[in-house]
Amino acid sequence: MSRKLRLCSPIISAILFVILVFMNYLGYGTADRFIQTLFFFIMVLSVFNAGIETEKILKNRGRRI
Repeated sequence: MSRKLRLCSPIISAILFVILVFMNYLGYGTADRFIQTLFFFIMVLSVFNAGIETEKILKNRGRRI
């Protein structure tokens, strides 16, 4: 997998989950409380995953120079 795709994939999924959760809480989507809670925890995990992957790539980039 290329470096750009490896960096962009978790960031895009994190952004989409953030948008999904906030649209759901604002009332644009309909879901019961369990699904809302599930979306929230998936959003938190995807944001942490994006941060971890970004840190790995930036650390590796610094070592190669």
